Amino acid sequence: MDIKGFSFSAVEAAIKKPGRLDLALIVSETPAALAAVYTTNKVKAAPVLLGMERAESGLCRAVVVNSGNANACTGAQGMDDARETARLAAERLGIDPGELQVASTGVIGQPMPMERVRAAIPALVDGLSAGTLDDVAKAIMTTDTFPKMEVRSGMAGGVPYTVAGIAKGAGMIMPNMATMLAFIVTDAAVEPSWLRSMFRDGVDASFNMISVDGDTSTNDTALILANGRAGTPVIAADSADADVFVAILNDLLLALAQQIVKDGEGATKFVRITVKRAASIADAKCAAMAIANSSLVKTAFFGQDANWGRILAAVGYSGAEVDQGRVALYFDDVQMVRNGIFIGGDAEVRGTEVLRRNEFAVTVELGLGSGAATVYTSDLSYDYVKINADYRT
Repeated sequence: MDIKGFSFSAVEAAIKKPGRLDLALIVSETPAALAAVYTTNKVKAAPVLLGMERAESGLCRAVVVNSGNANACTGAQGMDDARETARLAAERLGIDPGELQVASTGVIGQPMPMERVRAAIPALVDGLSAGTLDDVAKAIMTTDTFPKMEVRSGMAGGVPYTVAGIAKGAGMIMPNMATMLAFIVTDAAVEPSWLRSMFRDGVDASFNMISVDGDTSTNDTALILANGRAGTPVIAADSADADVFVAILNDLLLALAQQIVKDGEGATKFVRITVKRAASIADAKCAAMAIANSSLVKTAFFGQDANWGRILAAVGYSGAEVDQGRVALYFDDVQMVRNGIFIGGDAEVRGTEVLRRNEFAVTVELGLGSGAATVYTSDLSYDYVKINADYRT
Protein backbone atom coordinates (compact mmCIF):
# COMPACT_ATOMS: atom_id res chain seq x y z
CA MET A 1 0.00 0.00 0.00
CA ASP A 2 1.45 3.34 -1.09
CA ILE A 3 0.03 6.03 1.18
CA LYS A 4 2.22 9.06 1.73
CA GLY A 5 2.95 10.75 5.03
CA PHE A 6 1.52 8.15 7.40
CA SER A 7 3.30 5.60 9.59
CA PHE A 8 1.92 2.82 11.75
CA SER A 9 2.93 0.67 14.70
CA ALA A 10 1.50 -2.00 16.99
CA VAL A 11 2.90 -3.78 20.05
CA GLU A 12 1.88 -6.24 22.74
CA ALA A 13 1.16 -4.44 26.02
CA ALA A 14 -0.75 -7.35 27.62
CA ILE A 15 -3.59 -4.96 28.48
CA LYS A 16 -6.07 -7.79 28.98
CA LYS A 17 -3.82 -10.80 28.52
CA PRO A 18 -0.50 -11.55 26.83
CA GLY A 19 0.11 -13.14 23.48
CA ARG A 20 -1.33 -10.62 21.01
CA LEU A 21 -0.93 -7.09 19.63
CA ASP A 22 -3.17 -4.76 21.62
CA LEU A 23 -1.71 -1.24 21.51
CA ALA A 24 -1.43 0.61 18.20
CA LEU A 25 -0.41 3.97 16.77
CA ILE A 26 -1.23 5.90 13.58
CA VAL A 27 0.90 8.99 12.88
CA SER A 28 0.73 11.66 10.17
CA GLU A 29 3.98 13.45 9.29
CA THR A 30 2.11 16.74 9.26
CA PRO A 31 -1.13 17.95 10.86
CA ALA A 32 -4.03 16.28 9.04
CA ALA A 33 -7.56 17.53 8.57
CA LEU A 34 -9.76 15.52 10.94
CA ALA A 35 -13.38 14.46 10.77
CA ALA A 36 -14.75 12.35 13.62
CA VAL A 37 -18.03 10.73 14.62
CA TYR A 38 -18.58 9.25 18.05
CA THR A 39 -21.10 7.07 19.85
CA THR A 40 -24.61 8.37 20.51
CA ASN A 41 -24.72 6.29 23.71
CA LYS A 42 -25.23 8.62 26.68
CA VAL A 43 -22.72 6.48 28.59
CA LYS A 44 -19.46 7.42 26.90
CA ALA A 45 -15.98 6.05 27.52
CA ALA A 46 -13.18 8.37 28.64
CA PRO A 47 -11.36 8.29 25.27
CA VAL A 48 -14.60 9.25 23.51
CA LEU A 49 -15.10 12.24 25.81
CA LEU A 50 -11.49 13.30 25.30
CA GLY A 51 -11.72 12.76 21.55
CA MET A 52 -14.88 14.84 21.21
CA GLU A 53 -13.18 17.67 23.05
CA ARG A 54 -10.08 17.57 20.84
CA ALA A 55 -11.90 17.03 17.56
CA GLU A 56 -13.19 20.62 17.77
CA SER A 57 -9.84 21.80 16.40
CA GLY A 58 -10.38 19.88 13.15
CA LEU A 59 -6.74 18.75 13.14
CA CYS A 60 -4.95 15.58 14.22
CA ARG A 61 -1.38 14.26 14.10
CA ALA A 62 -1.75 10.85 15.70
CA VAL A 63 -4.14 8.23 17.10
CA VAL A 64 -3.31 5.83 19.95
CA VAL A 65 -5.71 2.90 20.23
CA ASN A 66 -5.87 -0.13 22.48
CA SER A 67 -7.97 -3.28 22.68
CA GLY A 68 -8.76 -5.35 25.76
CA ASN A 69 -9.96 -2.48 27.96
CA ALA A 70 -12.68 0.03 27.05
CA ASN A 71 -11.72 2.60 29.72
CA ALA A 72 -15.47 3.16 30.08
CA CYS A 73 -17.34 3.82 33.33
CA THR A 74 -13.99 4.47 35.01
CA GLY A 75 -14.69 7.99 36.31
CA ALA A 76 -12.11 10.72 36.76
CA GLN A 77 -9.29 8.17 36.80
CA GLY A 78 -10.31 6.99 33.35
CA MET A 79 -10.08 10.53 31.99
CA ASP A 80 -6.68 10.95 33.62
CA ASP A 81 -5.51 7.68 32.06
CA ALA A 82 -6.70 8.69 28.58
CA ARG A 83 -4.92 12.04 28.88
CA GLU A 84 -1.75 10.39 30.18
CA THR A 85 -1.74 7.91 27.30
CA ALA A 86 -1.96 10.81 24.86
CA ARG A 87 0.72 12.80 26.70
CA LEU A 88 3.18 9.91 26.84
CA ALA A 89 2.82 9.18 23.13
CA ALA A 90 2.94 12.86 22.20
CA GLU A 91 6.12 13.46 24.21
CA ARG A 92 7.83 10.53 22.53
CA LEU A 93 6.66 11.77 19.11
CA GLY A 94 7.56 15.39 19.84
CA ILE A 95 4.07 16.74 19.11
CA ASP A 96 1.38 18.64 21.01
CA PRO A 97 -0.78 16.22 23.06
CA GLY A 98 -3.86 18.13 21.88
CA GLU A 99 -3.16 16.85 18.36
CA LEU A 100 -3.51 13.23 19.46
CA GLN A 101 -6.70 11.18 19.60
CA VAL A 102 -7.12 8.19 21.93
CA ALA A 103 -9.47 5.25 21.32
CA SER A 104 -10.15 2.10 23.32
CA THR A 105 -12.21 -1.06 23.01
CA GLY A 106 -12.70 -4.01 25.32
CA VAL A 107 -14.14 -4.74 28.75
CA ILE A 108 -16.20 -1.97 30.37
CA GLY A 109 -15.67 -0.85 33.96
CA GLN A 110 -12.10 -1.97 34.59
CA PRO A 111 -9.28 0.52 35.25
CA MET A 112 -6.74 0.82 32.46
CA PRO A 113 -3.51 -1.03 33.44
CA MET A 114 -1.42 2.10 32.97
CA GLU A 115 1.82 0.52 34.14
CA ARG A 116 1.68 -1.75 31.07
CA VAL A 117 0.72 1.11 28.76
CA ARG A 118 3.57 3.26 30.07
CA ALA A 119 6.04 0.44 29.55
CA ALA A 120 4.86 -0.19 25.98
CA ILE A 121 4.77 3.38 24.63
CA PRO A 122 8.52 3.66 23.82
CA ALA A 123 8.50 0.49 21.71
CA LEU A 124 5.24 1.59 20.10
CA VAL A 125 6.73 4.88 18.86
CA ASP A 126 10.09 3.34 17.97
CA GLY A 127 8.33 0.73 15.82
CA LEU A 128 6.77 3.26 13.45
CA SER A 129 9.38 2.69 10.75
CA ALA A 130 8.59 -1.02 10.48
CA GLY A 131 4.85 -1.16 11.25
CA THR A 132 1.95 -1.43 8.80
CA LEU A 133 -1.73 -0.53 8.81
CA ASP A 134 -2.45 -4.26 8.85
CA ASP A 135 -0.63 -4.46 12.22
CA VAL A 136 -2.97 -1.79 13.58
CA ALA A 137 -6.00 -3.66 12.22
CA LYS A 138 -4.90 -6.77 14.13
CA ALA A 139 -4.18 -4.85 17.34
CA ILE A 140 -7.70 -3.39 17.61
CA MET A 141 -9.47 -6.76 17.36
CA THR A 142 -11.42 -8.13 20.35
CA THR A 143 -13.87 -10.89 19.45
CA ASP A 144 -13.21 -10.28 15.74
CA THR A 145 -12.05 -13.38 13.87
CA PHE A 146 -10.16 -11.48 11.17
CA PRO A 147 -8.68 -7.99 10.66
CA LYS A 148 -10.74 -5.63 8.51
CA MET A 149 -8.92 -3.39 6.02
CA GLU A 150 -9.80 -1.78 2.70
CA VAL A 151 -7.68 0.32 0.29
CA ARG A 152 -8.80 2.45 -2.65
CA SER A 153 -6.97 4.79 -5.05
CA GLY A 154 -8.01 7.82 -7.06
CA MET A 155 -6.80 10.85 -9.00
CA ALA A 156 -7.25 14.56 -8.29
CA GLY A 157 -5.84 17.15 -10.66
CA GLY A 158 -3.94 14.36 -12.37
CA VAL A 159 -2.21 13.39 -9.10
CA PRO A 160 -2.77 9.91 -7.63
CA TYR A 161 -3.89 9.51 -4.02
CA THR A 162 -4.80 6.64 -1.70
CA VAL A 163 -7.60 6.10 0.81
CA ALA A 164 -7.10 3.28 3.33
CA GLY A 165 -9.27 2.20 6.23
CA ILE A 166 -9.47 -0.33 9.04
CA ALA A 167 -12.29 -1.24 11.39
CA LYS A 168 -13.03 -3.57 14.25
CA GLY A 169 -16.35 -4.83 15.45
CA ALA A 170 -18.19 -8.09 15.87
CA GLY A 171 -20.56 -7.42 18.77
CA MET A 172 -22.36 -4.40 20.25
CA ILE A 173 -23.07 -3.38 16.67
CA MET A 174 -26.02 -1.16 15.97
CA PRO A 175 -24.11 2.04 16.26
CA ASN A 176 -26.45 4.88 15.32
CA MET A 177 -23.27 6.57 14.19
CA ALA A 178 -20.29 4.48 13.24
CA THR A 179 -19.02 1.19 14.52
CA MET A 180 -16.98 0.14 17.48
CA LEU A 181 -13.80 1.55 15.92
CA ALA A 182 -12.94 2.72 12.39
CA PHE A 183 -9.90 4.68 11.23
CA ILE A 184 -9.55 6.04 7.70
CA VAL A 185 -6.44 7.77 6.34
CA THR A 186 -5.87 9.49 3.02
CA ASP A 187 -2.93 11.37 1.53
CA ALA A 188 -5.29 13.53 -0.53
CA ALA A 189 -5.74 17.18 0.43
CA VAL A 190 -9.37 17.70 1.45
CA GLU A 191 -11.09 20.92 2.53
CA PRO A 192 -11.74 20.42 6.28
CA SER A 193 -15.36 21.59 6.63
CA TRP A 194 -16.45 19.59 3.58
CA LEU A 195 -14.54 16.56 4.90
CA ARG A 196 -16.58 16.68 8.11
CA SER A 197 -19.91 16.94 6.30
CA MET A 198 -19.08 14.34 3.68
CA PHE A 199 -17.65 11.87 6.23
CA ARG A 200 -20.77 12.06 8.37
CA ASP A 201 -22.91 11.38 5.31
CA GLY A 202 -20.68 8.42 4.42
CA VAL A 203 -20.98 7.00 7.92
CA ASP A 204 -24.77 7.37 7.79
CA ALA A 205 -24.87 5.34 4.57
CA SER A 206 -22.56 2.58 5.80
CA PHE A 207 -21.86 2.03 9.51
CA ASN A 208 -25.28 3.40 10.42
CA MET A 209 -26.91 0.77 8.20
CA ILE A 210 -25.61 -2.33 9.95
CA SER A 211 -26.72 -4.32 12.97
CA VAL A 212 -25.30 -7.46 14.54
CA ASP A 213 -27.12 -7.44 17.85
CA GLY A 214 -28.91 -4.12 18.29
CA ASP A 215 -26.47 -2.83 20.92
CA THR A 216 -24.66 0.52 20.76
CA SER A 217 -21.20 0.63 22.30
CA THR A 218 -19.90 3.16 24.81
CA ASN A 219 -16.75 3.49 22.70
CA ASP A 220 -17.87 3.86 19.07
CA THR A 221 -15.40 6.04 17.21
CA ALA A 222 -14.89 6.70 13.51
CA LEU A 223 -12.12 9.02 12.33
CA ILE A 224 -10.73 10.16 8.99
CA LEU A 225 -7.37 11.94 8.62
CA ALA A 226 -6.45 13.72 5.38
CA ASN A 227 -2.86 15.01 5.31
CA GLY A 228 -2.45 16.11 1.67
CA ARG A 229 0.99 14.53 1.32
CA ALA A 230 0.15 13.05 -2.08
CA GLY A 231 0.36 16.59 -3.47
CA THR A 232 -3.17 16.77 -4.88
CA PRO A 233 -5.01 20.05 -5.22
CA VAL A 234 -7.43 20.63 -2.36
CA ILE A 235 -10.60 18.63 -2.96
CA ALA A 236 -13.72 20.55 -1.93
CA ALA A 237 -17.45 20.36 -2.54
CA ASP A 238 -17.21 22.36 -5.77
CA SER A 239 -14.06 20.63 -7.08
CA ALA A 240 -14.07 18.69 -10.33
CA ASP A 241 -12.69 15.71 -8.39
CA ALA A 242 -15.19 15.85 -5.52
CA ASP A 243 -17.67 13.26 -6.82
CA VAL A 244 -14.92 10.70 -7.42
CA PHE A 245 -13.49 11.18 -3.92
CA VAL A 246 -16.93 10.80 -2.34
CA ALA A 247 -17.61 7.64 -4.35
CA ILE A 248 -14.25 6.13 -3.35
CA LEU A 249 -14.70 6.94 0.33
CA ASN A 250 -18.29 5.71 0.46
CA ASP A 251 -17.35 2.47 -1.26
CA LEU A 252 -14.57 1.89 1.25
CA LEU A 253 -16.80 2.66 4.25
CA LEU A 254 -19.54 0.33 3.04
CA ALA A 255 -17.03 -2.46 2.41
CA LEU A 256 -15.71 -2.12 5.97
CA ALA A 257 -19.24 -2.07 7.38
CA GLN A 258 -20.14 -5.23 5.49
CA GLN A 259 -16.99 -6.95 6.78
CA ILE A 260 -18.13 -6.19 10.33
CA VAL A 261 -21.49 -7.85 9.72
CA LYS A 262 -19.88 -10.88 8.08
CA ASP A 263 -17.70 -11.21 11.19
CA GLY A 264 -20.61 -10.75 13.59
CA GLU A 265 -20.20 -12.75 16.77
CA GLY A 266 -21.24 -16.31 16.01
CA ALA A 267 -22.66 -15.28 12.63
CA THR A 268 -23.34 -17.89 9.95
CA LYS A 269 -25.41 -15.65 7.61
CA PHE A 270 -24.91 -12.29 5.90
CA VAL A 271 -28.28 -10.75 5.07
CA ARG A 272 -29.19 -7.68 3.01
CA ILE A 273 -32.55 -6.33 4.16
CA THR A 274 -34.15 -3.87 1.75
CA VAL A 275 -37.42 -2.06 2.32
CA LYS A 276 -38.85 -0.44 -0.83
CA ARG A 277 -41.87 1.67 -1.74
CA ALA A 278 -42.16 3.03 1.79
CA ALA A 279 -43.89 6.32 2.52
CA SER A 280 -40.45 7.89 3.16
CA ILE A 281 -36.77 7.00 3.38
CA ALA A 282 -37.03 7.33 7.17
CA ASP A 283 -39.87 4.80 7.22
CA ALA A 284 -37.89 2.42 5.01
CA LYS A 285 -34.88 2.55 7.35
CA CYS A 286 -37.10 2.20 10.41
CA ALA A 287 -38.74 -0.94 9.04
CA ALA A 288 -35.48 -2.46 7.80
CA MET A 289 -33.81 -1.89 11.18
CA ALA A 290 -36.76 -3.48 12.99
CA ILE A 291 -36.30 -6.61 10.88
CA ALA A 292 -32.52 -6.60 11.38
CA ASN A 293 -32.82 -6.25 15.15
CA SER A 294 -35.58 -8.79 15.77
CA SER A 295 -34.23 -11.71 17.76
CA LEU A 296 -37.04 -13.88 16.41
CA VAL A 297 -36.15 -13.01 12.81
CA LYS A 298 -32.43 -13.50 13.38
CA THR A 299 -32.87 -16.88 15.06
CA ALA A 300 -35.10 -17.95 12.15
CA PHE A 301 -32.27 -16.99 9.78
CA PHE A 302 -29.91 -19.17 11.83
CA GLY A 303 -32.39 -22.06 11.76
CA GLN A 304 -32.91 -21.60 8.01
CA ASP A 305 -36.62 -21.28 8.73
CA ALA A 306 -38.54 -19.27 6.10
CA ASN A 307 -40.69 -17.71 8.84
CA TRP A 308 -41.97 -14.71 6.89
CA GLY A 309 -44.55 -13.97 9.59
CA ARG A 310 -41.86 -12.82 11.99
CA ILE A 311 -40.62 -10.36 9.37
CA LEU A 312 -44.07 -8.89 8.76
CA ALA A 313 -44.59 -8.60 12.51
CA ALA A 314 -41.34 -6.61 12.84
CA VAL A 315 -42.39 -4.29 10.02
CA GLY A 316 -45.75 -3.81 11.71
CA TYR A 317 -44.30 -2.69 15.06
CA SER A 318 -41.42 -0.70 13.56
CA GLY A 319 -43.26 2.62 13.60
CA ALA A 320 -43.24 2.90 9.81
CA GLU A 321 -46.51 3.55 8.00
CA VAL A 322 -47.87 0.17 6.88
CA ASP A 323 -50.96 -1.00 4.99
CA GLN A 324 -50.73 -4.75 5.40
CA GLY A 325 -52.93 -5.32 2.35
CA ARG A 326 -50.18 -3.85 0.16
CA VAL A 327 -47.14 -5.63 1.59
CA ALA A 328 -44.98 -7.96 -0.52
CA LEU A 329 -41.99 -9.97 0.73
CA TYR A 330 -39.19 -11.81 -1.07
CA PHE A 331 -36.27 -14.05 -0.09
CA ASP A 332 -33.85 -13.29 -2.94
CA ASP A 333 -36.13 -13.63 -5.99
CA VAL A 334 -38.60 -15.99 -4.29
CA GLN A 335 -41.84 -14.19 -3.48
CA MET A 336 -43.31 -15.30 -0.15
CA VAL A 337 -46.04 -12.72 0.43
CA ARG A 338 -48.37 -10.76 -1.86
CA ASN A 339 -50.88 -8.20 -0.56
CA GLY A 340 -49.98 -9.21 3.00
CA ILE A 341 -50.84 -12.89 2.48
CA PHE A 342 -48.67 -15.98 2.02
CA ILE A 343 -48.38 -16.72 -1.68
CA GLY A 344 -48.75 -20.49 -1.24
CA GLY A 345 -47.63 -23.25 -3.56
CA ASP A 346 -43.98 -24.24 -3.27
CA ALA A 347 -42.91 -20.83 -1.90
CA GLU A 348 -42.08 -22.33 1.51
CA VAL A 349 -39.72 -24.90 -0.01
CA ARG A 350 -38.08 -22.41 -2.35
CA GLY A 351 -37.75 -19.81 0.41
CA THR A 352 -36.10 -22.33 2.71
CA GLU A 353 -33.56 -23.11 -0.01
CA VAL A 354 -32.63 -19.42 -0.13
CA LEU A 355 -32.12 -19.29 3.65
CA ARG A 356 -29.70 -22.22 3.43
CA ARG A 357 -27.23 -19.95 1.61
CA ASN A 358 -24.50 -18.10 3.49
CA GLU A 359 -25.64 -14.81 1.94
CA PHE A 360 -29.12 -13.80 0.83
CA ALA A 361 -31.46 -10.82 0.54
CA VAL A 362 -34.79 -10.07 2.18
CA THR A 363 -36.89 -7.51 0.32
CA VAL A 364 -40.08 -5.95 1.65
CA GLU A 365 -42.25 -3.72 -0.53
CA LEU A 366 -44.75 -1.54 1.34
CA GLY A 367 -46.58 -0.09 -1.67
CA LEU A 368 -46.94 3.38 -0.18
CA GLY A 369 -44.33 5.60 -1.86
CA SER A 370 -40.77 5.78 -3.15
CA GLY A 371 -38.78 5.51 0.10
CA ALA A 372 -36.10 2.82 0.15
CA ALA A 373 -33.28 1.71 2.46
CA THR A 374 -30.95 -1.27 2.84
CA VAL A 375 -29.64 -2.56 6.16
CA TYR A 376 -27.02 -5.30 6.55
CA THR A 377 -27.30 -7.83 9.36
CA SER A 378 -26.38 -11.33 10.51
CA ASP A 379 -28.16 -14.20 12.18
CA LEU A 380 -28.25 -15.00 15.90
CA SER A 381 -26.63 -18.30 16.76
CA TYR A 382 -25.73 -20.47 19.74
CA ASP A 383 -22.16 -19.19 19.47
CA TYR A 384 -23.26 -15.57 19.94
CA VAL A 385 -24.61 -16.51 23.38
CA LYS A 386 -21.46 -18.48 24.24
CA ILE A 387 -19.12 -15.66 23.20
CA ASN A 388 -20.94 -13.03 25.23
CA ALA A 389 -21.55 -15.27 28.23
CA ASP A 390 -17.78 -15.75 28.56
CA TYR A 391 -16.58 -12.32 27.33
CA ARG A 392 -14.91 -11.18 30.55
CA THR A 393 -13.22 -14.49 31.37
